[in-house]
Amino acid sequence: MKYRTVVMYMEIGCFVSCLCGWILVCSTLPTEYWTFSEVGSIVMTTSNYYSNLWRDCISDTTGVSDCKDYPSMLALPVFLHACRALAVCAVITGFFGGVLTLVGMKCTKIGGSEVANARVTFAGGITYLVSGFCGMITYSWWANKVITEFVDPNFRAQKFELGAAVFIGWGGSILLLTGGSVLSFFSGKEGLPSGSSKRPRRPATYATARTRRTYMLPQTSSRVTLGPPLFYQSRNSRPSRPPTKTTRTFSRDDFV
Repeated sequence: MKYRTVVMYMEIGCFVSCLCGWILVCSTLPTEYWTFSEVGSIVMTTSNYYSNLWRDCISDTTGVSDCKDYPSMLALPVFLHACRALAVCAVITGFFGGVLTLVGMKCTKIGGSEVANARVTFAGGITYLVSGFCGMITYSWWANKVITEFVDPNFRAQKFELGAAVFIGWGGSILLLTGGSVLSFFSGKEGLPSGSSKRPRRPATYATARTRRTYMLPQTSSRVTLGPPLFYQSRNSRPSRPPTKTTRTFSRDDFV
């Protein structure tokens, strides 16, 4: 089986995994069972309290339930606002991650070259990772607060336990992180340039070769020429004259 076919099936599997994780994360937002508490020791008078990011609910053994939204948004603690923002970011980034991955996968044949599709898939994998991290932080933070209040002996208010929505959100976040990591690894390996690859050298031009030949001469002699080369060339170009010796002869009449 070819490498491209293996990568294509891997992308399909990761996309399905991330899509299931995103659906699980989305399903936890309207679910009221983020926290759960049961009050009462007699069956006929047992009441169940449960809540989520948006409302508090109560139900009894008769099956009657009543939910009430939080009265004031500004009066809510910062912890609840942060969990809301992270949950919404997880849903939004997961949606865009699915769009990018669907466009860049090899089986869809949408886009340009293989490198461009790999880069789009890499962007989708990174977006899925962001969605998974946002969801994991949300559910872990919520679970940590609930467990801390439950085991604290000085906490006098009503104590809650973890609901089913937190575990579902953990499972969806793990699917998003796993699928996004595999997508980012394989698509980044194909679409992004690696630092170990050697770049082709630039061919030497005529000016570069002439400059190297002129100013990077091998050291053949230890003497250094201090004067300009044209001066010595003009001196060497002059014709050399043989030395002439003039002899003067004296006659007898010169001494008279």
